[in-house]
Amino acid sequence: MKEKIVLQQAKLIDGRPIDIVVENGIIAELAEAGTRSGGLKIDGSGLYVSSGWIDMHVHAFPEFDPYGDEIDEIGVKQGVTTIVDAGSCGADRFADLAASAAKARTNLFAFLNISRIGLQRVDELSRLEWIDADKVLETLQAHGGRIVGLKARISRSVVRDNGIEPLRKARELSNRTGLPLMVHIGSAPPAVRDVINLLQERDIVTHYLNGKPNNLFDSEGRPLPELLQAIRRGVHLDVGHGTASFSFKVAEAAKRNGIAPDTISTDIYRSNRLNGPVYSMSNVLSKFLLLGYSLEETVAAVTSRAASWLGKPELGRIQVGDKANLTLFELKRGKLILVDSEGERRETDRYIEAKGAITNGEFIEC
Repeated sequence: MKEKIVLQQAKLIDGRPIDIVVENGIIAELAEAGTRSGGLKIDGSGLYVSSGWIDMHVHAFPEFDPYGDEIDEIGVKQGVTTIVDAGSCGADRFADLAASAAKARTNLFAFLNISRIGLQRVDELSRLEWIDADKVLETLQAHGGRIVGLKARISRSVVRDNGIEPLRKARELSNRTGLPLMVHIGSAPPAVRDVINLLQERDIVTHYLNGKPNNLFDSEGRPLPELLQAIRRGVHLDVGHGTASFSFKVAEAAKRNGIAPDTISTDIYRSNRLNGPVYSMSNVLSKFLLLGYSLEETVAAVTSRAASWLGKPELGRIQVGDKANLTLFELKRGKLILVDSEGERRETDRYIEAKGAITNGEFIEC
């Protein structure tokens, strides 16, 4: 039997104070602040509580270098209760990722890399024979409950001389399995216009705010027509900050044009967690506050909107009867330098700092 947890005197995103009682891992009661006690008491004074943060783009398979890290280091220890591995593993190693996830305190879903070797090499789509449809189907049959989509990294360093062909094969696999695609965009060829034109409703374009020459905005900061068409088709825009895929200037252009992220994700792994420019989900969220997004908009991009895309609305709400997935964080005042993937440094006077998470019946301090 899991310990009763009472979160006292925290405040919801709208500022309303609340006590939350968790029993056997389930939200048992939402009560007036300061009225509940007993069990493991957590003082939420001065802290916000939201539904548990969801990071839609991480790399959580530590055996692959450079793109790997430990699940809980980029999950609950950062206040992130659910992570979505973005194609670290293809069919060859997905069972190993699933085995690691079963031992972790962080909830894990994943995109299956269409290349059977996954990120064992960083040019995983340079040989078309590594796209093995039969192995994809076998992996889905064995691990379908954990796999939420297919991942294709479509940039020059990954596809080499294959151009757009790996994405065409990914589209065929998507149509065959009914799973959406997450598509990484980067350096050309192929041209980003050709990539975006192949995406359909519920597909995700990640790294959409990257500052590389082959990005989704023209030299004047205007969105490409193909991007606007994709948005109308229902293509989902994900940040995927990463080491090389988030630009303050491009993010400002997007905001000027009303092109907000559907989800904010980190593309975190060991190197950019320890050495930046990502560091943490808190750090990435703080950049969106600096850009002028409200706290409500920013937090929704890692809670309700992410949960909606996953088809798991219970992960994006605080409701009696649901499993308790909660994140505690502070909105701090003070000077902090934030750095984008281009090396541009900006100073903010308020920032988010995760303090703890409640998930699977346990409280984990950040």
